[in-house]
Amino acid sequence: MSIRVLLADDQALLRATFRILIDSCPDMEVIAEASDGAEAVGLTRELHPDIVLMDIRMPGTDGLTATSELCADPELSATRVLILTTFETEDYVAQALRAGASGFLGKDVTADTLLTGLRTVASGEALLSPVATRSLITRFLMAPASGTGLAPPERLADLTVREREVMALAAEGRSNTEIAEDLTLSPLTVRTHIHRAMTKLHARDRAQLVVIAYQTGLVRATPPAT
Repeated sequence: MSIRVLLADDQALLRATFRILIDSCPDMEVIAEASDGAEAVGLTRELHPDIVLMDIRMPGTDGLTATSELCADPELSATRVLILTTFETEDYVAQALRAGASGFLGKDVTADTLLTGLRTVASGEALLSPVATRSLITRFLMAPASGTGLAPPERLADLTVREREVMALAAEGRSNTEIAEDLTLSPLTVRTHIHRAMTKLHARDRAQLVVIAYQTGLVRATPPAT
């Protein structure tokens, strides 16, 4: 089955470029385009795409607000949001991760990186491995937005010791293969632990699992290098 993608960006030329690239792949297709956040939310609720490729800076309803709306809608639990941004908007990306986005890509990514990112997010994984993303988490995730608080450590009470261990390593940006090597497990076993932790914590995907790891204090953020 094809990965169904909805493009949300106010730049028509960029949408057209992404559409040509995505539609050239036999395993994915663009099913709709939106020029602002409000249109993206409406089309997503109508069409239920697998992924919304969401720009942050758009007129009217921006991508961050749209991401919050989509990720809070239980009827869209199967839809993933992949943020398009630049490093200058790190704080907004962190807020999007808190809201449930599955990761982010810079607009200057290569074609192969974009397509790999879409496939990664569609599979239920998250784009949290790059150093830049780990830096985002370190700098912003532990600073809750106004009116919000960190998740209590008691939220992890139902996890086994091994599930906590695997979750902590995932939050540090390790891949399943790297975690398997560290713990002398098979990648399949690691994946099973990740999915069990996600189920127990009601996490949409790996990205939200990482957010919970930091917010509960399972993993401590360290100050960014200066």
